[in-house]
Amino acid sequence: MRPAIDPRAGSGQELRMLIYKIFRRPEWDSLCATGQSDGAPIDLADGFIHLSTAAQVVETAAKHFVDESDLVLVAVESEALGPALRWEPSRGGDLFPHLYRALRREDVVWDKSLPLGVAGHIFPEGVV
Repeated sequence: MRPAIDPRAGSGQELRMLIYKIFRRPEWDSLCATGQSDGAPIDLADGFIHLSTAAQVVETAAKHFVDESDLVLVAVESEALGPALRWEPSRGGDLFPHLYRALRREDVVWDKSLPLGVAGHIFPEGVV
């Protein structure tokens, strides 16, 4: 396994950064009921949970959830995930956060509905 790559490394400061996971409502309900989730089918196939930064999450929603309306946006503090969080290249070479363990309910800082509007998903104020 590759070592973690944190795009903020080298700053000399510990920064807090919220990262995001988009769940379909049944996936979120399952996490709430069981206390953890190994993610969606794509996460299971890839062997890690796909997460996005605030700068990436709108494109993630548009690419992977284009016509889906009953979604839940979940915020997680990156530092709380420890060494199981790795920053790895994905779309266009951007570094994306990937979680190599189950996402636990206690990891979640907040969750909010992510409805589908006329021009795309409507993100909570302050996310993007």
